[in-house]
Order: sequence, then structure tokens, then C-alpha cells
Amino acid sequence: MSGNTDDTPRRTDPRTFAVRAVSLLSQLVIPIMIGGFAILDEGEFDDMILFFLPLVLAVVGANILFAYLRWSRLTYSVGEADIRVDSGVLSRAARSVPYERIQDVSLEQKLVPRLFGLVEVKFETGAGGGDDLALAYLPESEGERLRELVRTRREGAVLEQSDDEVPASTEESRLLFAMSPRRVVTFGLFEFSLAVVAVVGGFASQIDFLLPFEIWDWRAWREQLAGPGQWLAGLGFLAQVIGGLFAVGSLLLVGVVTGVIRTVMREWDFRLERTDKGLRRRRGLVTRTDLVMPVHRVQALRVRTGFVRRLFGWHALKLVSLAGDSGSANHEAVPFAQMQEIAPVVAETGFSLPGHTLDWHRAMPTYRIDNFLVGFAITLVTSAVVLALGRFDVALLLVFIGGGWMALQEYLAWRWGRHAIDAGQLYTRRGWFAPDVAIASRGKLQSVEIVRNPLARMRGYADLRFGLAGGRLRIRGLPLVEARQIRDAVLDSMTEQDFSEIVEGQTVRA
Repeated sequence: MSGNTDDTPRRTDPRTFAVRAVSLLSQLVIPIMIGGFAILDEGEFDDMILFFLPLVLAVVGANILFAYLRWSRLTYSVGEADIRVDSGVLSRAARSVPYERIQDVSLEQKLVPRLFGLVEVKFETGAGGGDDLALAYLPESEGERLRELVRTRREGAVLEQSDDEVPASTEESRLLFAMSPRRVVTFGLFEFSLAVVAVVGGFASQIDFLLPFEIWDWRAWREQLAGPGQWLAGLGFLAQVIGGLFAVGSLLLVGVVTGVIRTVMREWDFRLERTDKGLRRRRGLVTRTDLVMPVHRVQALRVRTGFVRRLFGWHALKLVSLAGDSGSANHEAVPFAQMQEIAPVVAETGFSLPGHTLDWHRAMPTYRIDNFLVGFAITLVTSAVVLALGRFDVALLLVFIGGGWMALQEYLAWRWGRHAIDAGQLYTRRGWFAPDVAIASRGKLQSVEIVRNPLARMRGYADLRFGLAGGRLRIRGLPLVEARQIRDAVLDSMTEQDFSEIVEGQTVRA
């Protein structure tokens, strides 16, 4: 490989110091407010002036100093074969990541860096465990330059320009899918979440000193509402029903509003474009992310929906790529769309959706029966222990309710779980409550093995396990003959594919 390479260590943008200082200060706002309220609540205003405010100023100054030292001691260099980052204030650390180890490069803009025109560049290595590399923060043009440089060198191409002359963005794009504000809000209505209830409860526990009574004491609340709500209490049982409906309605409202807000923050101005480097996805209201998913690295697709969403025809498309196991990458290509909108995106990846003539197969009934019997045997043992403790009613509930539930689960798994194979792809479908269809390319699978436990060997069935760098794929409970046929067919497709010839969006010069 030849070409000009400037491996001189560089610092991130000087405005990074300001961004980190603001971020650190924002984390101190709530503790400072709680401490201030606690002191004022005891009426010790002089102590607040003489002790608390100087302490706050000292903490703020220390955070600003630490932000500056952290920025000044971090440098990065772009070498011929890798990117090197040196960091650390007291203990120095040097990390080098070869270009061929980098699976994807994404740009992320949170609110404060976005105001300064800065981005965080994330190099996804697929190593997992939070082992990816990130540079925060760089100007947008520098982030684009690094992304283009890494992609080009990762594919073995050589740039005619020097590093500083790499254009910020020279690729043409074609819009594949976008979500309007109305679509985003509609998506949020299906993202029902009660997680905020726990957050509100935790926050309320921290500010209970502002109330004249214990916040979780329902009797105190009843006494507080006794005056204006006396007429409602006089209604007796009807009042209890109304109160219960009001409480349930409040929780539902909180969940719906929370889902809409979270979705708007994450998916606002969602755009998926086809470029010469792959599928480029941009989204986010406060934190704006810019991710490019190389098409030739896509090993499989997942089309998912939910119990309520499927009634309205809404689905999501996720790409399973070589960087998908890094833990930080989100390869959701189409988060909320009808199938006719997903089909063109699937076609761009070189895959195809399952057709109406596809020959689907179920797992052996024997496999599902064995699963039920094993689970029910465990339930019987648990019930016997409970019965020995003198709880006949609980033991009876475990046997009948637990056994019935397991039987229903196994039947639904057999009824809705299917698999199929055609000339180029492998399909699995599972789930009744939230259906999930996986589509894998036979030629891009990395391994295939037949797995049989002692019970499976006795009963004549087997599981097929397929190797995917970015995910897992497994077909359970196949007849042994069919499992061997699928394994041989997939192995034939794997040997026909030469991965060294897969090149996309690169120009190689001698």
C-alpha cells in the first residue's frame, strides 16, 4: 500500500474541553439542588453561604480542570495500517486498532456537541465488551474524513490525495425510506413503556423532604385529599372503582407519553439512503447519529413485529452484520413500516423476503412433547417440595396452572415456529405474540453443525446451529434426515462463496 500518510499525533478539537466541562457540570445540577434544598429546609442559610457555596465552586473548578487535563492528554494519529490513540492523565494508555479490524464507523452528535458543530467518531471493531474505539470530539468535516479514510483503507484501496485532502462527502445517495413527524409519533404510540414510573419513584424518594409527610404513605395522601375529595369518598364502592380506573388510566397515560417522547428523541427525521458505501442511516432529535451499514457485510435480516403492531401491519427490519455483536451498534434499518416499504430495502441488501410458494416445515411433534414432559417433570418435583412444606393449595396451582401454561407454550411454538430453505437463503419463523422472521444467506453463513443431546438421539431428532458473526441462528427439533440434508446444502453454498472477492464501493490502484 502506498500513499501519503500523516501519522503526526493530533488532539481533538479544542472545543472538546468546553463540551466536556458543560457535560460534567450538568451532572452536578441535581445533587447541588438537592443539597441546597436540604440546607434551606433546615433554615441554615448562613451555612449555605459560608460552607456549601464554596464547596460547590471547588467541585465545579475541579471538574473544569479535569476536563482540560483529559483533553490535553489525549492524542490520535492516523497511520498507514492503523489508528492509534494515546490517553490518560495519570496513567497513560496507548491503543492501536488496525483498519481491517474496524467493522463500521459511525458519527454521533449529542445536544451540546451539536451546538458546537462537533461529532463523536465511533470505530466499531466487533470485539464486544465495550472494546470499541471512540474519538470525542472532532469537527464534522474531520469526522467525515476519518470515516472515508478508514473505509477505503479497510478495503485495501489507496487514496490519491493526502489525508487532509480526503473529501468530506463525495458519495451520491438515493433515499430508500424516511419517517415523517406523523409517522414517528405513530411509532411512539406503540412504544408503550412504564420504565419512567421507576425513575419517577426513585426521584420522588430523593425529594420527599419537600413534603410534610412520607411520600409512600397512602393514608397521609388520603388525609390530604379528604377535604376536596370528601364527596367522592362518600360514594363508597363506586369511589373505589373510579379511583382504580383513574390510577390505571394515569399509568397508561404515563407509559404512552413516555413511549412517544423516547421515540421522538431517537427516531426524529429518520432517513435511510443508499450510497456507494452501503446503507446510510441518520436519525435523532437531540442526539443525532450517522451510521453507514456496508451491504456486503450483511449476513442476515430480521423482520419483527409485535402483538398489537401486526394487527395494523407494522414491522421492523434489522440487519445482522459482522459488526452486530459489538454491543454498541444498532443496525435497525427500518424501525416502523409496512411490508411494501420494507421490501425495497431488503432488495438493496441482495436478500429477498419469503415468497408465497415457499415450502415451510415445522419441528417434530415429538420434540415439543419431550420439551413439555421435561418441564412438567421439573414442575412435579417443585410441587412435591411445596407439598412437603404443607402448602397443598400452592402445589396444586403449580401442577395445573404451570403444566397448562407449558403445554400451551409448546403448542404455540410448534404451531408458529417454522423453517424453510431455497436455492440461496435460509428462513426461520418463530413467535406468536411477537412474530420474528430471520433470513440468512446460505453463502454467508460461517459454520453449520448438528447438535443432539441424549434424549434427541433416543427420539430421532436434532438441532441445527449456524454460525453468524453478528448474531445467532438455530433450527430446533428437525428429523435427523432433514437436518443432514440442510447441513449438506448449506455447506455446498459456503464452499462456493469466495469472501476475498467481495468488494463494494472501493477503487484499487496499482
